[in-house]
Amino acid sequence: MSNKKFVSIWAPVLGLVLVIAVVANILLGVYSNWVASQLGTGTYTVNNADGTEDWDTAYNTADYDTAEDAEAAADALVQEIAAEGIVLLKNEGGALPLTGDAPQVTLLGRTAADPVYGGSGSGSTDTSTAVNFRDGLENAGIGVNGTVYDELADFAADAPKTNIVMDQPSQSVYNIGEMPVADYSDDARASFADYSDAAVVVIGRAGGEGGDLATSMEGWDDKYTEGQHQLELNQDEKDLLALAKENFDTVVVAVNASTSMELGPVAEDAGVDAVLQLGSPGQSGLNALGEVLTGAVNPSGRTVDIYAADFTADPTFQNFGNYAYSNISGLGTDDSRGVDGGAYFVQYEEGIYVGYRYYETAAVEGFIDYDQAVVYPFGYGLSYTTFSQAVTGQQLGEVDGEISVDVEVTNTGDVAGKQVVQLYYSAPYTPGGIEKSSVVLGAFEKTGVIEPGASETVTLTLAVEDMASYDYAVAAAYVLDAGDYVLTVQDDSHTVTAGTEPITYTVDETVTYSGDDHRASDEVEVTNQFDDVNAAFVDTAEEGKILNMSRADFAGTFPTAPTAADMVASEETVAAFEPYDAAAVNGASDAEMPTQGAEGDLSLIDMRGLAYDDPQWDALLDQITVSEMTSVILNGAYNSGAINSIAKEVANDYDGPAGFSSFINDAISGVAYPSEVLLGQTWNKDLAHAMGVSIGNEALTLDANGWYAPAVNLHRSPFAGRNFEYYSEDPLLSGALATEVVEGAATKGVYTAMKHFAMNDQETNRINHGVATWANEQAIREIYLKAFELPYKNAMMEISYITDDEGTVGTQEMRAATAVMSSFNRIGNTWAGGSEALMTNVLRDEWGFRGYAITDFNLYEYMYPDQAIKAGSDLMLTFQPMKVLADTTSAEAVTNIRKSTHNILYTVANSNAMNGFATGTTVDYTPPTWRYVQIAVDVVLGILLVLGVVYVVRRVRKHKDLPQDEAAPEASVDTEDAAGTPTR
Repeated sequence: MSNKKFVSIWAPVLGLVLVIAVVANILLGVYSNWVASQLGTGTYTVNNADGTEDWDTAYNTADYDTAEDAEAAADALVQEIAAEGIVLLKNEGGALPLTGDAPQVTLLGRTAADPVYGGSGSGSTDTSTAVNFRDGLENAGIGVNGTVYDELADFAADAPKTNIVMDQPSQSVYNIGEMPVADYSDDARASFADYSDAAVVVIGRAGGEGGDLATSMEGWDDKYTEGQHQLELNQDEKDLLALAKENFDTVVVAVNASTSMELGPVAEDAGVDAVLQLGSPGQSGLNALGEVLTGAVNPSGRTVDIYAADFTADPTFQNFGNYAYSNISGLGTDDSRGVDGGAYFVQYEEGIYVGYRYYETAAVEGFIDYDQAVVYPFGYGLSYTTFSQAVTGQQLGEVDGEISVDVEVTNTGDVAGKQVVQLYYSAPYTPGGIEKSSVVLGAFEKTGVIEPGASETVTLTLAVEDMASYDYAVAAAYVLDAGDYVLTVQDDSHTVTAGTEPITYTVDETVTYSGDDHRASDEVEVTNQFDDVNAAFVDTAEEGKILNMSRADFAGTFPTAPTAADMVASEETVAAFEPYDAAAVNGASDAEMPTQGAEGDLSLIDMRGLAYDDPQWDALLDQITVSEMTSVILNGAYNSGAINSIAKEVANDYDGPAGFSSFINDAISGVAYPSEVLLGQTWNKDLAHAMGVSIGNEALTLDANGWYAPAVNLHRSPFAGRNFEYYSEDPLLSGALATEVVEGAATKGVYTAMKHFAMNDQETNRINHGVATWANEQAIREIYLKAFELPYKNAMMEISYITDDEGTVGTQEMRAATAVMSSFNRIGNTWAGGSEALMTNVLRDEWGFRGYAITDFNLYEYMYPDQAIKAGSDLMLTFQPMKVLADTTSAEAVTNIRKSTHNILYTVANSNAMNGFATGTTVDYTPPTWRYVQIAVDVVLGILLVLGVVYVVRRVRKHKDLPQDEAAPEASVDTEDAAGTPTR
């Protein structure tokens, strides 16, 4: 072979190997954080300084010796939560509990063999070993009809049912998937006689992240008629109830759903004896169902939403779903992530009248017939026993103080049980004045187990300032109007408890909480922060404006679907959808360049227990380079990165509200807790605290430091796909339970990134450049921010830390809520994570929050990191270089980067991530195995490349230096002589 041909073959081969090696190393460098999330991040070795080896640096310790023990305790807690969260909605003739030592029942309905344990998406958990309906009943000593159950299981294995695929509407399925009555075999029907003590008919509805439930079932399920929606019973389910009534004397309906449903047909059906709302039960919650059916557990759950008779008549119905601006397009498309080029919006025309606030108020104003409009009130639930309640004491403080009410609860029945005590208030209302609901939940408590004939006294407390209403139109402040505030002890949002009298609290003069006379719970004056959003609302109809629904005229202001004029975005809105210009924004700043990379010997552990504004923080931050800071900020997916120079390890953060999970690491799988709806239905603060502690114990076994939870958005609409992640339609109930969960987790050093801040109340179009969410500031503050406000202000924790160079351990109390996750949506024109009004002015300045804010998954163009860190967000839930900071050199940019780093480090310093660290600690880093493999492959490829090049060079030289007759002969070429005779 000639040198030329030899080189022409081998040179490209060697070149290709070189290119592959170079490109692979570049990609591994660029995407190292993502690769590390899949293959491992390496290990860190903590080296404590001499003399500190005996210091007590176990700042947070587990309650259990092993992970197995922690999981077993969590499993028992799941069952306890379910036992208290199951709501008995109907119980005609004392049908429940079932009688007899071993009742024999028949489970009916597809969901009986295919339970809805939770929802899909980031809030999902591993339920592969969860207790099913059959096991749950049999574990309680109930016999279950195996013939029918097996047929249902076989059917469910092949029949599609609702499955919301995150942000992929084309792949999602909305079929109910109920087994038709005709499919029950003759053998199955014959078996009814042997399991005839009751039919338990299970109705299921699932939810999921990235998609909402169907407001129209047209094209999905032919067992619905035109105009019906997914939260009504379809014909198969109605036929199933008829089958049960024909064959069983006792019919129990179990609703396995974490959203309300239209249950009027079931509630009104005389053939249905009992109805139970189960929520989504998690790992072992269905054991509790068996205990409720037998009476081993007396149900004490209460509804967390109002159950309306007709969801299409709800004021939110017309403004929920898919609405696009007609004059904004071409924003870029990426079908693989469910993003298109349009701009979308949703209008909260109902204002504060959400859930029971609307139905109770509309009934008072004569706009609706309550008994026709409502099936079950908010806060409703039955028991196997009866209770009486009596107000035995009251303290009515000054307007800057508290109101407390003592209520004695007596069990007047024959069975031990628990009772929920609810205190509501009614504020004075003037037509045309500040909008006010006729009743608002002000406080609640749950008793312990009360034996028959025994009593327990609970005290319900609320601050007078909590009864103030937000006036964005005139005072731009919270206002406590003069007049009589009537407080009532109630069984639910509609029913005043028998034997109790209203309590009147009189405010002599209107109080406006402004200036130095702001509310005691606020750090600074609260005033309008969302005037750009408020400007879109009007009190009388105006084309292109959003009409506020008013109690003064429900008929004339009732919400309607967006008009063509509504779909024309304003100039301000059009501009807001344009790319964020970091250079222009930062260039207008007069910030001074902060110090970077200075010499120093401080480490992160030295900051533990220090106030956020302690001068030592500045000294520590001076030591860190911009490169170190940006690496942490831009690689925040399920962790905050290491900064070896200040002895900060990687801190591990996991989803989700129903237990630990991780989209990027399948190995992370904690106990599957019940949905937040089911925890909400307990109305039990102690159980919420216990769940937080349980999560904390798991965290210490999983090396977890942070938790993307709890989720405290509200059930604005029953169709919201993510309702299973949220507690309730009511902000007080949601916020009070979240406070306890946060405090419980904090006892084990776990920081909780409550989400999704704020107004992430529908999934449709959530990532399409951020659905623009329009609500007036009264609704924003009183409804949608309140559930966040309560835990950020009220959750407290005690931390231990080293106080001196002798290793003395001290403790101090500080706020427990040190993290938050922002949301995909916009508030008005502005992306939530990039809203300075939300992330700084409200969260940090008014509420006094200290800690870090992380974005929701930051994959989408409109979620600009430069905008985020300027506004008050700190950590990007993404991997570099999927997102980059456009500006890392200006004084404003570096100031923002430093501020975000401070927030992140403050949170981590006061968490269990500091376990084992003492003053003077250093950290050694050992790369993960894949890094060594990368190096080994690089070395081998390098050697092979060198050998290949040497071989080629030698081969060429050898053949070039040979005498012509010794050289390899050239390939022969056929020629012709002058006569045309072929020759060689």
